[in-house]
Amino acid sequence: MIRKWICLFGVLASIATPGILQVQAIEVYAKAKEVEAVNGTNVKLQCTFKSTEPISEDSVIVSWNFKPLNNGPEETVFHYQENPFPPTEGRFKGHAVWSGDIMGEDASITLNDVQFSFNGTYSCQVHNPPDFEGFAAEVILKVVLKASVSDIQILAASVGGAIAVIIVILIIFVVVRKRLRRNREPGVELREREWKDPTVW
Repeated sequence: MIRKWICLFGVLASIATPGILQVQAIEVYAKAKEVEAVNGTNVKLQCTFKSTEPISEDSVIVSWNFKPLNNGPEETVFHYQENPFPPTEGRFKGHAVWSGDIMGEDASITLNDVQFSFNGTYSCQVHNPPDFEGFAAEVILKVVLKASVSDIQILAASVGGAIAVIIVILIIFVVVRKRLRRNREPGVELREREWKDPTVW
């Protein structure tokens, strides 16, 4: 009797296991963990995904949520399910637009005319049943008054400034050298005229 139960359990396990292994978590990625945007400009929050299941515009569901810096309640930014559904109320009304391509595994959105109140963390969640829910991709948005100067820009400005100084020094050197030559030439001609060969009368 015990052997029969063991055999039955083995058969059921062999049937169920392949189905279980086929269900995997969908993978969601953010191109940049932190994005900076100048107040009043547009910024794209890029989010991509990979699913082991076939994707279609009818099967994939995308949800964008927002958590402000002051640890306030989480807010809905954007929702996609067969069609894009921009927010009809709240701070993101008229600002959040769909920029993704489901068939291209792109779930990105764009925020137009960003405000300082948009500072915070944005999470991108993608569902594609039967793939079960994986980890959401997060993007931190920093809205600033003006673009900050990066280290590369500082280095480029320093190198450019040094090159400009060298060029100016070379120009000054060439000009001074030419003037010195001009000042010397009349004296040389005068000495040549005043000098006469004593053997010649």
